[in-house]
Amino acid sequence: MGRMLLGVRRKLFPRTVSGQTQGGDYVTHGNRAGSSAPTVPSVPASLSVEDAVDLLLEEVVDPGVSPLSAGRSHRGQCVVVTGGATGIGRAVALEFARLGSHIAFNWYDHEGTGDVAEAAERTAREIAQMEVRVYHEMCDVRDSRAVEQFMERSIERLGGLHVLVNNAGVTRDRALWRLTDEQWRTVVDTNLTGAFHCIRAVAPHFRARCSGKIVNIASAHALRGEFGLANYSASKAGLIALTHSAALELGSSNVNVNAVAPGYIRTTRVVERVSPEVLDQAREEAALLRLGDPRDVANVVVFLASEEARHVTGAVIPVDGGYLL
Repeated sequence: MGRMLLGVRRKLFPRTVSGQTQGGDYVTHGNRAGSSAPTVPSVPASLSVEDAVDLLLEEVVDPGVSPLSAGRSHRGQCVVVTGGATGIGRAVALEFARLGSHIAFNWYDHEGTGDVAEAAERTAREIAQMEVRVYHEMCDVRDSRAVEQFMERSIERLGGLHVLVNNAGVTRDRALWRLTDEQWRTVVDTNLTGAFHCIRAVAPHFRARCSGKIVNIASAHALRGEFGLANYSASKAGLIALTHSAALELGSSNVNVNAVAPGYIRTTRVVERVSPEVLDQAREEAALLRLGDPRDVANVVVFLASEEARHVTGAVIPVDGGYLL
């Protein structure tokens, strides 16, 4: 940037052979006899160097960047949210719908209770009430072929795809010496490999349109270990590394890839499965002395998927109330 500004100043305020700028109302630099140097346009001499540079930079357009549109409108966009039936995923889906986006989300009942299916129907009804298109289906993100089919159907039903939010995740908390192979694989394959399956499935679509936003829901526990979360922390740390690599590989196609790292968020799963003592300690260790709300995460996700964040990629934004401080 410094070299560019120096070049701009030299063009706007050229020197004569003697090293003196020309006087008068305008600074000019015409061709000398026998010289092939181009003529530089005249510039008002009354302008300061800084003002002249600012004026010129206003006319400089990067051919790879379109003008920034006003506002943070997502109206008419098509958004896929994995794990969108409950918790943070539900809050994200509802916030995008509130802003006018069409929503597709998947869900999967790991426990086999049927509760997630009922929650998915409730979420879909709420989204439909906002007069946007909504599509949802059961899809296990660990199954790469199922993910490809879900994405294809979502793009067809919504009429396109602009944003992917990788939120699907599970926990199987246990001391690492007590973790079974199944508990390890379920968490890592869902939280990390599942996100990879989704990114791989949409990458050709985003690359073809030279545009797209991907937001991965990581965790503060990827950056700060905690007892009993070896599988979960490892999966989310891997998701952060995947975010960095995907941002690098997809950046040339104008695709932004970022992550958010929530701390303790007041979801039904957290309230039901985490002991009151642990939640009280989490409040005490957070700078803001409180737990987060799913909408706190949703608002950051919406920002990262907006035009205002078009020059942000490969970032990991904590949404943890200062838990990591």
